[in-house]
Amino acid sequence: MAWWRLLRARRPEGATFLLRRRNSSPGIDRSYGDARLVAMRAAALQGGAERWPDIRGHLAAAEGHEDLTFLVEGVQDVAHVERWIAEVVAADPDDTLALLVSGARYVASAWQAHSGYEPSSVSEEQREVSRERLLVAETQLSEVAEREPSWAAPWYFLQVSGRGLRVGQEEAERRFEATCHRAPGHVAAHRQQLRQLSVKWGGSRDRMHAFARQAVLAAPDGSGLGQLVAQAHLEDWQEAGGDPDSTLLRAPEVVRALHEAGARSVHHPAFVRRRDWAVGVNTFALAFALAGENEAARAMFRMVRKLPTEMPWRYLDERSPVAPFLAWRARVGA
Repeated sequence: MAWWRLLRARRPEGATFLLRRRNSSPGIDRSYGDARLVAMRAAALQGGAERWPDIRGHLAAAEGHEDLTFLVEGVQDVAHVERWIAEVVAADPDDTLALLVSGARYVASAWQAHSGYEPSSVSEEQREVSRERLLVAETQLSEVAEREPSWAAPWYFLQVSGRGLRVGQEEAERRFEATCHRAPGHVAAHRQQLRQLSVKWGGSRDRMHAFARQAVLAAPDGSGLGQLVAQAHLEDWQEAGGDPDSTLLRAPEVVRALHEAGARSVHHPAFVRRRDWAVGVNTFALAFALAGENEAARAMFRMVRKLPTEMPWRYLDERSPVAPFLAWRARVGA
């Protein structure tokens, strides 16, 4: 059953108006409720180079490596950035934070060059534009890494650019290890490496699941790395066709793995709702729902409330990820 038919199939007669009222508010918040990112994204959208000091101030005050990565990633998808960041870099070539933002923006724009298209419909021209942008990103981010050898952020974005350039598993692992050497337990870096290890990107199912399990077992209680187990099973599900009625995740060993990972992370008292914590909870929400674990899925939907995230819901609808979020929330009765 397609996800857009879930609401019609699962809701009782006469519930249309109530459901519309309940589901009218959720939307993708690219700031994840973080006041700093709200201000930074507004500055990136509304102003040009003159607003850079406002953005830079937040970056300079980042609370560690993961926080800097989070903040840069939070502005990299703002298209307006590319209209003024080159001017900022040219005005002060020694500003490494500006160069980092520029490199990250090139990564985002490279992926956006063919985002929303089926691989078979992406033209050679689009692929070449994407490749050119990724090569610029690689140059800039490598320079940042050379200038600031202790920073994890440039290596994180090099993970993403490397996947786009298909640098291979060995080089991808080197970049991942470079990120985690500087920031052990870097959740976003682990998410990127898990995708790198998926079948889609030249890895294997066994390596991907082994990576996820090892990372979770090595992590402290309450770590956001628990989501890797759910993410890995969603990668399996997508690779198998992404059928909403698939029973792939209902296998007893999958259900046990999901509950174990949830107990170590999102369900653990030490779990902290900081930065992009909602990504992990949304990932568990979809995984539990697909596994037929409606009670566990409801708990995730209630935890995340009205904070759907692009991933994992863009697996179901790349252009409108909120729609499947609402459909699955209704399906499990949250």
